[in-house]
Amino acid sequence: MTTVDANAPWLVVGLGNPGPGYAGNRHNVGFMVADLLAERMGGKFKRAAKAQAQVVEGRIGPAGPGSRRVILAKPMSYMNLSGGPVVALRDFYKVPTAHVVAVHDELDIDFGVLRLKLGGGDNGHNGLKSMTKAMGSDYHRVRFGIGRPPGRMQVADFVLKDFSGAERKELDYFVDRGADSVECLVTEGLERAQSAYNS
Repeated sequence: MTTVDANAPWLVVGLGNPGPGYAGNRHNVGFMVADLLAERMGGKFKRAAKAQAQVVEGRIGPAGPGSRRVILAKPMSYMNLSGGPVVALRDFYKVPTAHVVAVHDELDIDFGVLRLKLGGGDNGHNGLKSMTKAMGSDYHRVRFGIGRPPGRMQVADFVLKDFSGAERKELDYFVDRGADSVECLVTEGLERAQSAYNS
């Protein structure tokens, strides 16, 4: 396993679909977390020069040697084509694959529960499938639980629907925790983030 330069930049990718029609969808929770992180960093998303994505560059963590250079990204290619923009950004900013973090919705985890991990399968998630095909699976994931569809509702319909009224009451809190977990992962490492946020 190659050693990764601890000072190399991080690429944090919120997965979702572009456009106002998708903004509140369960599938777009990665965008929601990325938006909050951008706000915390004091930056605004702008079009990337080298990829079909919006980016914010800045730092996460305490001022000084503990802070990390981060590129926040939202691919503008639609979920199932996320890999292309992510690889273009990774290469342009010279980010090691082990410093790439995908923030995404996860059906097999209850709503609001977080799980962080490095590598693994895509579990049928089209955004992860596209990323893994483009660059292998050795990147970090922040998996944001959305639960399974009720009754006989199709998965595709469920993920492309907005959060329910009851879920929306708690959504801001969980998105906040999602952003906290990304900051912890980037500044303190996976083990520390897992012990603090994997519930």
